[in-house]
Amino acid sequence: MPGPLAGIRVLDLTSVLVGPYCTQILAEMGAEITKVEPPEGDIVRLIGPQRNAGMGCMFLTINRGKRSIVLDLKRPEARDVLLKLAASADVLVTNIRPAAMARLGLDWPALQQANPALVYAAIVGYGQDGPYAPRPAYDDLMQGAALIAGLYARANDGEPRYAPLAMADRITGLMAVGAINAALFHRARSGEGQQIEIPMFETMVAFVLGDHMGGKVYNPPLDAGGYQRHLSPDRKPYRTKDGYVCTMIYNDRQWRNFCRAVGWPDLVSTDPRFASHATRTRHIDAILAMMAAEFLTRPTAEWLDLLAAADCPVTPVHTLETIFEDPHLLASGFFTAEEHPTEGRIKGMGIPVRYSATPTGERRPAPKLGGDTASILGEAGFDDAAIAALLASGAIRTG
Repeated sequence: MPGPLAGIRVLDLTSVLVGPYCTQILAEMGAEITKVEPPEGDIVRLIGPQRNAGMGCMFLTINRGKRSIVLDLKRPEARDVLLKLAASADVLVTNIRPAAMARLGLDWPALQQANPALVYAAIVGYGQDGPYAPRPAYDDLMQGAALIAGLYARANDGEPRYAPLAMADRITGLMAVGAINAALFHRARSGEGQQIEIPMFETMVAFVLGDHMGGKVYNPPLDAGGYQRHLSPDRKPYRTKDGYVCTMIYNDRQWRNFCRAVGWPDLVSTDPRFASHATRTRHIDAILAMMAAEFLTRPTAEWLDLLAAADCPVTPVHTLETIFEDPHLLASGFFTAEEHPTEGRIKGMGIPVRYSATPTGERRPAPKLGGDTASILGEAGFDDAAIAALLASGAIRTG
């Protein structure tokens, strides 16, 4: 596969979402991903609608561009296979807890001995130098621990809630992609491999407090923290005569344009609350309430045209029914129709990033469990007799 990471070999010892999302992005950058699965497979294979057992819709969307090998890493023969694969790999990514990796004999010291140039990326729930280090972690827990559920309560009805997507998994996965690429850059200059630790908890706290540290930046604090615009109960899509619309009137030019468009031409100059970004921030609740009342006076289509003509940011509120008909996504070819070898015709999503010098190509489809075991082992130097012996021992399985 072409792309900026063409030629980079990645051993993917991850499951569920945070790790597979990271390695899918690496695949989209052109890396060769070998997904190492236990005999029962990645649990995400079982999530959501599916035509065939073990090929659930979520698995299909976050494991594109990968090959699957089944290794029962509790067996010493399978561990030996992994160490041989690691000897020629560039990156190993795992979200297995570090204590379990150590018990398997697959921690950083063991892998460093097998391949000193390896980039060993461990996605963990919590940084390993704190008291939470051994705890398991999932997206819901991280949304609660990293303020998201509590901030939702403060901004709305007092009831904590999770965002309706695996936000912590995907953000941490993105952080891991950046960290891995930085380590590969270091290795390109020095030849030196290294271990990377990417903790979900610390990643998410940094992500959220970047917006909500507020006056707690100072000593003594200037306020109780929190970005008021984000916490306003009126920060939500505006109800129109016949639906909803999203807009964010942010800078001074946009406010002047908006006020002229809706018939408030003198408001910016006569109402001190609208005078500057600072004053609008202080009075955000009152301003958003005024806007909410105004948006009820026109239908959605009229608002979309009016605000676009005024060069104000605006977009419809898409649903799972309408997003697939968005004219921009259709024109840019974002959605793809693919023929999967076992699942038939499936809808996919294109790679959003474009590279001028290293364009990406077509990706291989999400793999069957163990569908590539034999070919991966053959490429690693195992002959037919050795593969048969591994099959007989239960160390490997084929699709």
